[in-house]
Amino acid sequence: MGVPPVAASVATAGTPCASEASVAITSEPAEQLAPRPLPDTRTRVLVMGIVNRTQDSFFDEGRTWGLDAAVRAGISAAEAGADLIDVGGVKFAPGEPLPAAEEIDRVVPVISALRRELPAHVLLSVDTFHAVVAEASIAAGADLINDTTGLSDPQMAATVARTGASLVITHSVAAPRQAYPRPQYDDVAEEVREFLAARLERALEAGIDRERIVLDPGPDLNKSTLQTLEVLRDWSEYTAFGLPVLAALSRKDVIGESLGLPKEERLEGSLAAAAWAVHQGARILRVHDVQATARFVQMLEVMAGWRDPAGPLVHNT
Repeated sequence: MGVPPVAASVATAGTPCASEASVAITSEPAEQLAPRPLPDTRTRVLVMGIVNRTQDSFFDEGRTWGLDAAVRAGISAAEAGADLIDVGGVKFAPGEPLPAAEEIDRVVPVISALRRELPAHVLLSVDTFHAVVAEASIAAGADLINDTTGLSDPQMAATVARTGASLVITHSVAAPRQAYPRPQYDDVAEEVREFLAARLERALEAGIDRERIVLDPGPDLNKSTLQTLEVLRDWSEYTAFGLPVLAALSRKDVIGESLGLPKEERLEGSLAAAAWAVHQGARILRVHDVQATARFVQMLEVMAGWRDPAGPLVHNT
């Protein structure tokens, strides 16, 4: 496919994880654990499974709102092949602010339980733009902070640096949870690149190690479908930074409006968009459909010669 070689993802659909019957959710916090580094994504494509502890999430619409349901969803995602589990307590879309203490109450118990239950190679991420939530989550076992607001909290970079966690820096220009109607850009791909360059510099100046930074151009975030398509067509602008680039495209409106389909029917389009992003150098795919994406990644890697077929190899032998 003309993309740089990547090796097999560690977590596959057959990876043994805790069964549902063995999950024990307690209110006691886990002992503080050091954040684990990201794998070397120069030679891997990672699958990040989404777990939302919200009642109004875009796709699952509250199905993982309960603590037990959220933990089981994280375990199921790992069993299906996720390399990372991304836990969120507040959706990106505009809405009333949620107190940070309540957000902590939503995400920290999930992180604590998953850190206990999952194999060490499955890393944990928290989708938050509050530094105080990030700090509490890292103390509970999170390895990565997925900030979809591009360091809107002036304390976020320093917090991540101090704790030694990794950070996703995402392009979005509106204030957190504020509407941004009819976004206008003179050159959306270039403006996204300039934004990411400036936030990257801020993160490095705060002391975050370069190898712990991931970039996300933010498809659909404060962008129309046509603007997001421009960003996708110029994806190599963002991989040129030499850092892992995350593609968060799963079932988004850019898929739905491109195909004229509701969110329930966007899996094939999401996989096609993921294939395009990987072809352009994306190395982390944030998805709702973990098993389908993990199998897509595995087949891509086999076809490119980056991993051996799973076998058994009996056809015409």
